Amino acid sequence: MASEVDYYEQLNVSRDCDGATLKSSYRKLAMQWHPDKNPGDAAAESKFKSISEAYDVLKDPQKRAAYDRYGHAAFTNGGGNNAGGGGFAGAAFNDIGDIFETIFGGGGGGFGGQQQQRGPARGADLRYDMEITLEDAFHGKHTEIEIDVSVGCDECDGSGAEPGTGVQRCGTCQGHGKVRAQQGFFVVERTCASCQGRGEVIESPCHVCYGEGKVDKPQTLEVDIPAGVDTGTRIRLTGKGEAGARGAPAGDLYIFIHLIRHDIFEREGTTLFTRAPISFTLAALGGEITIPGLDGEKHDIRIPAGIQSGKQIHQRGAGMPVLRGRGNGDMVIQIEVETPTKLSKQQRQILRDFQETETGDETPNSTGFFGKLKDAWEDLTE
Repeated sequence: MASEVDYYEQLNVSRDCDGATLKSSYRKLAMQWHPDKNPGDAAAESKFKSISEAYDVLKDPQKRAAYDRYGHAAFTNGGGNNAGGGGFAGAAFNDIGDIFETIFGGGGGGFGGQQQQRGPARGADLRYDMEITLEDAFHGKHTEIEIDVSVGCDECDGSGAEPGTGVQRCGTCQGHGKVRAQQGFFVVERTCASCQGRGEVIESPCHVCYGEGKVDKPQTLEVDIPAGVDTGTRIRLTGKGEAGARGAPAGDLYIFIHLIRHDIFEREGTTLFTRAPISFTLAALGGEITIPGLDGEKHDIRIPAGIQSGKQIHQRGAGMPVLRGRGNGDMVIQIEVETPTKLSKQQRQILRDFQETETGDETPNSTGFFGKLKDAWEDLTE
């Protein structure tokens, strides 16, 4: 019997290639050997069918793993057994449920009650990372994004079949989507490798999508970002992921939010933190300062007399909105007292007069930490 050509060799790829490389190589070969480009060439038609068979196996992770382990024997009725064979020495199973399904009742849906999926598989979910400003997170935003994604092929309406042709019942599984093989004392049922469990095969693959039923196209999508989102928030666009094979439903697109660092505010949940530098005279005498908020309002903050650097003041309801809820968090202002570096002669004299007055009087703070520290220094100098 003639030896079978290695699937990797047929697609001109290495055994450790990734999915993108595999897909790219298949498309180039499919375009080269497609029957429409080689009319009347039986060799080209045979080549096209062989590379399509190879790609159908290697693009599926489970089938590829089985092929890497057992080779072509993984997809023959013998299941890879030795000629004298019994037992499971050469068997390749897509799922351990194949065995239990046969032993404990094939009509019940297999091991654990899970029925094996038939028909084209749903499209893959996709991820998109979006950076937005803290202002956008506060107010919410309506925007557009552009992505390259697989969509249903317009030429064949997603069927994968060349217009004017159709599909036919799979000759390997007779339309059941599964094949059975004798493995010693057991009859093992597994997915048909010829039709990938669909029960039907395409007579002539579409010349645009090469039987995939989908093509890569740039898409512009509208996205509504709700107020209150934070880094790590996930927004789902249902049905905007990769198209399913041969008319199957599309996957979903997940947009992951990342906030750009703000120059003034830091965020922790719904709380906004900021720092407010004030003069030492304002810290001593008290007064008011104005802080601009992300809500566009100016917030008047009362500074109590004698406030110390590092003290935090809470402004209720001026923080971030609650995501998909009601109300807002707080804005926390940390006071930073600035010490002047340039003083006029008059200002220096005023401070000296104040220092002499402060030193000569018994102030209420003389029993506090600084008062005790002062007494300790005086004891050391005596």
